[in-house]
Amino acid sequence: METKHITGYLPDEKPPVWKLILFALQQILIMFPATVLVALLTGFHVSTTLFASGLATLGFILITKGQIPLFYGSSFSYIAAICAITGVTELGKVAPDALISKAQFGIVASGLVSIAAGLIINKFGKDKVDKVLPPTITGSIAIVIGLSLAGSAMTNASGNWAIAIIVLIATILFSVFLKGTLGQLPILFGIILGYAISIPAGLINFSAVANASFLTLPHFTLPSVDWATALAIMPIAIATIPESSAHLFQLDLYVNDLSKKLGRKKEYKIADKLGLNLIGDGIGDMISGFVGGPAGTNYGENLSTMAITRNFSSIMLVAAAIITMALSLLGQVSALVLTIPGAVIGGISIYLFGVIGVQGVAIMISKKVDMFDNRNLAIIATILTIGLGGSFGFPGGMIPVFGAKLPAIATAALFGIVMNLVLNASSIFGKNKNVTSAKNVDVTQ
Repeated sequence: METKHITGYLPDEKPPVWKLILFALQQILIMFPATVLVALLTGFHVSTTLFASGLATLGFILITKGQIPLFYGSSFSYIAAICAITGVTELGKVAPDALISKAQFGIVASGLVSIAAGLIINKFGKDKVDKVLPPTITGSIAIVIGLSLAGSAMTNASGNWAIAIIVLIATILFSVFLKGTLGQLPILFGIILGYAISIPAGLINFSAVANASFLTLPHFTLPSVDWATALAIMPIAIATIPESSAHLFQLDLYVNDLSKKLGRKKEYKIADKLGLNLIGDGIGDMISGFVGGPAGTNYGENLSTMAITRNFSSIMLVAAAIITMALSLLGQVSALVLTIPGAVIGGISIYLFGVIGVQGVAIMISKKVDMFDNRNLAIIATILTIGLGGSFGFPGGMIPVFGAKLPAIATAALFGIVMNLVLNASSIFGKNKNVTSAKNVDVTQ
């Protein structure tokens, strides 16, 4: 009886055209604020970032043959490392092409890390990867990434504390008390509210919008080889692997639950495609980085929206990607986005960047990391100190060591990996199965 009252679309199903367009527009609205915010913070071109997001999504859907319906958007995890390269400290300031090109090389290279992880998982299984990258490392890196951005959030908010505080509190209230689809739009609502109160405050100048071309091509740039930027950006891909994996397991639960309720009697083995998912993520990074977009990942916001609306159609995401690319050609859209005051973005960023850090804590809690084990404490403590101390203690987060300058986050990640290999060598390379990598923990939580 219950199945008669349930409607939805599985990955291999296609909604009617009018529904397809509406569902696609909703996915774009969910993705838009965070993806554009990354461009504004890193100095990348907004129109190019949108185009890259859509193109990378098409690449992801193609590589995964539509079996993993997820949308690719710009990742917050890379912001600090990219800003250290582009040198951008002012919201909305576009970096020189030469510096963007250097960052692009690192982004393309980071895609290789995800692809390599996917191939390793396909070859050896996820358990092997967990030994080298246990939650003590991935969780700690996520904490460092989030908190290293705290200074940027507070600096932007200081432009107008009253507006920043209003936006911050409103966004928090939206995320806590709004339910259903509205509950997935707190960032968008926060930006709209902040923008509305900024107009009478005289913080917005619409002249740039009026002077912008209606149609314009995104500003494409090509990567330029720079191994220092590759070293700075590549290790961050390690921190995005647990997040991307969690999305995959959640998607598996949602899709198969809907299939059962719809009476399809078909099992979608999405959770078994972890390696393919990471390869798709890597391909997305390479596509985005090649045309001039930031590094990214599959978006949890879009996944949650699909779960609420019970629409997991892969063709719907293809439509959303194509519409996103079309929007990037509208010059006035990019100009309008650039009029958003820094205080508005700062108020939202205080919340968003903190959430990234909290997710790192959540990773370790969900994997039941033993905080009383001296090995774990040593790994976590050194990653946090090197990553955060390096980010705040030295200009651009570059640590001067023996005449060289090492990027704080990448150095912390690599140090943690080496430390884990040394301290847990017997369990990683031996036959001892008593590993503190949460091997037997239920990852579907």
